[in-house]
Amino acid sequence: MKIIFTDKTILQKMGFVLVMFILFRLMSTIPLPGVNAEALKSFLGNNEFFAFLSMFSGGGLTQLSIVALGVGPYITASIVMQLMTLMIPSLKTMYHEEGEQGRKRFNQISRWLSIGFGVIQAIGLSVWMHSMGVMVSGSLFSQIIPIITMVAGSVLIMWIGELISEFGIGNGISMIIFAGIVANLPASLTQGITTYDATQIPLLIAVALIIVLMVFISVIVTEAERPIPVHYSKQVRAGYTTGGTDTYIPLRISLAGVMPIIFAGSILQLPQMLVAFFGNTTNETMIAILQKLSGFTSANIWYMVTYFVLIFFFTYFYTAVTFDSESMANNLQKNGAFVPGIRPGNATVDYVATILSRTTFIGATFISFIAIMPFIMQKVTGNQLFAIGGTGLLIAVSVCADLMKKLSAQASMREY
Repeated sequence: MKIIFTDKTILQKMGFVLVMFILFRLMSTIPLPGVNAEALKSFLGNNEFFAFLSMFSGGGLTQLSIVALGVGPYITASIVMQLMTLMIPSLKTMYHEEGEQGRKRFNQISRWLSIGFGVIQAIGLSVWMHSMGVMVSGSLFSQIIPIITMVAGSVLIMWIGELISEFGIGNGISMIIFAGIVANLPASLTQGITTYDATQIPLLIAVALIIVLMVFISVIVTEAERPIPVHYSKQVRAGYTTGGTDTYIPLRISLAGVMPIIFAGSILQLPQMLVAFFGNTTNETMIAILQKLSGFTSANIWYMVTYFVLIFFFTYFYTAVTFDSESMANNLQKNGAFVPGIRPGNATVDYVATILSRTTFIGATFISFIAIMPFIMQKVTGNQLFAIGGTGLLIAVSVCADLMKKLSAQASMREY
């Protein structure tokens, strides 16, 4: 800590991140043209889907600001690009085998794709808000301006995130989401203080202890690794002997991160989106269907069960997409390395896949439990006492852990 706060370079990086945060939060307070503030406040009161989207916009969506979409389009584009590597061999080669230049081209395609998703999301959000009476309907021009503004704001936030990655410390996109989560804490604490009841002190203490325990476990599981031992054979080249060393490949327990929660949450919010879009229908059959869908919320026990199962499934799915056991085994074989006691080739692929399946089971169980924990607490206590939910908690822990690693690396560089 002494090095961090006395090193000029590290302080400049941290100062740059702080300035970008301030700029982002200022933009989050500028509303889109034509927003009805009273209607928006009433709409936000009972809409879980909007709250879910707002977290990934960095908090700008709750005020329908010029950066309402936040980094949502970029996250969507990144997920789609990752999935497309399974179907398009050239993209898989670009991302996994062409090194830094390949990843730069891959990221550039993701940026352009995020603009397309931004346009789609901005149009959908605008139509939705007009149907709910949150945005004042007017001429065609007055309806197009908010869409253009939201797309431009999304691109600007994406650029700010990349500036943070380049000139600051940490992953910029993750830091933007983290800033939005943290920015909601003062309002949550204020609400808790204003509704304070002395009879709830034991309950509040219990909830505080559970939150601390959840953070503690989240740090452990987020940082946990399963080492796969690797031995490099001795090789003689131009009279020099290389290799003959033992090392290991760290396989993270929580390899998928928070992506499974994003997938599962998006799917589970579709019923509420349908209710919002078709709420004014006069068809009796449609009304009956919408009434059933409107009851499928976090207060419903089947909602929690479905959420748990979907997260568990998507953890395995996303891990399979992002981690290629066969490619890893081939790279080891090309470099003259092998896992002790395991034959190179297919045997190594099966060995790594078996370990990955077991570690993923632990990670999937943990992520699923953390995600539904706020719902369980709300069910038990009858109050929404958590300032941040399971998704927000995992993101906050992951970003903080990554930031501490980056700061530690900067401090170590200074020593050398």
